[in-house]
Amino acid sequence: MINNLVEENQYLPGYQNGPQDETLYAENMILGAILLEPKIIFELILEPDHFSMIRNRLIFGAMVELRQESRPIDPITILDKLGSEIENVGGVSYITNLAVSCPTTANIEEHQRIVMENYKIRELKKGAAVFLNNASMEEAERFYQTYIQIQELGLIQKEKKQDLIMEIYDDLYEDKGEFQGIDTGYLSLNKMTSGWNKGDLIILAARPSMGKTAFALSLASKVCEKGGVVDIFSLEMPKKQLALRMLSSITRIDGAKWKNPYRYFNEQDQGNANQALEIFYKWNLQIQDQSRQTLSDLRAQIQKTKREYPNEDYLVVIDYLQLITITGKHDRHDLAVGSITSGLKQIARQYEVPIILLSQLSRGVEQRMDKRPRLSDLRDSGNIEQDADVVMMLYRDEYYNKENEGNNLLEVDIVKQRNGPVGVVKFLFEKEVGRFVGI
Repeated sequence: MINNLVEENQYLPGYQNGPQDETLYAENMILGAILLEPKIIFELILEPDHFSMIRNRLIFGAMVELRQESRPIDPITILDKLGSEIENVGGVSYITNLAVSCPTTANIEEHQRIVMENYKIRELKKGAAVFLNNASMEEAERFYQTYIQIQELGLIQKEKKQDLIMEIYDDLYEDKGEFQGIDTGYLSLNKMTSGWNKGDLIILAARPSMGKTAFALSLASKVCEKGGVVDIFSLEMPKKQLALRMLSSITRIDGAKWKNPYRYFNEQDQGNANQALEIFYKWNLQIQDQSRQTLSDLRAQIQKTKREYPNEDYLVVIDYLQLITITGKHDRHDLAVGSITSGLKQIARQYEVPIILLSQLSRGVEQRMDKRPRLSDLRDSGNIEQDADVVMMLYRDEYYNKENEGNNLLEVDIVKQRNGPVGVVKFLFEKEVGRFVGI
């Protein structure tokens, strides 16, 4: 038996007494199946790290290299590939025994499943041990990320080709409406984006004073007006200030009056404000305004809301990216920012919620004759651009060209859309009340 050939020092750390016999048997059967029918290696999704025994890991690694080099896989070529590592795998006798140990390749999928599950458990145990030895929110976040990644590892789409064809065929004869995502509240924007698609990370970027917070609040209000659910994470402005902005838009009362309504409101303003407060109260809207919020904080609230409203349209707005608290150690700042955007994209997919993430643009915009922003103007742009499904950039000519003051035109330039067109959507911006009207 091959199992009897294994020495204690051949096990990976964390297996003082070795893995279960079932796992060891499955590993050996996989290696034996490849030697019995070499082409079967192309059907495997395993990596060398997935094996629990060092010698099996080395042998499978040699097999993978031979496959990549389009060389035959047999005991002789494996020995040649291993070179000086041959003694670390038990010598020629171990490989020879592997070659004769597997009677059939029929059960290789089941053996692969056993090896993969064992690997997942091993990684979770290691992550849990690190957390228990150094309990902190940072380590808890790292362990959670490990858990999410492990959950997705090795998933194989079992859908048959005919099922895919039937799904596409049904689409030909089923009217899904004007758009498939969550209504943006603006016809022109819906035509471009088909609504906010669940699972999308949407970047809304602009230089200061372009109106990105006001526009984001308007998008949030539109979802609430149609009975949807919204979480706003404000890392810069207090919740009262954001609430007053939204009330100003509802009532069309100049935002300056809300600073001291008792003194500046007339009787009509007072009546409109009372009606707006009633509307605002009924909205399924929560504003989280803690100044220091981590990815874990955002995820916890999103998970809570999703659990409370599993079937309603749900939108998340985060203002803004550069103020999210970074955890963990990163070699460069752009990599740290990238870890946040990739984490938010993962959250969007996991909870099937569109996330509108506000972001600053670099000062490079101010140094050009043409002040319209570009993708390259995104601060720490590499990872942001990669993770985003949609990137929208705001521009107001009035801000840079004072002679055009009064045109109140806002351009929303969709510079990237993974599953749709790019182009400019124009709005009239009633700045005093924070209201946008599609053109």
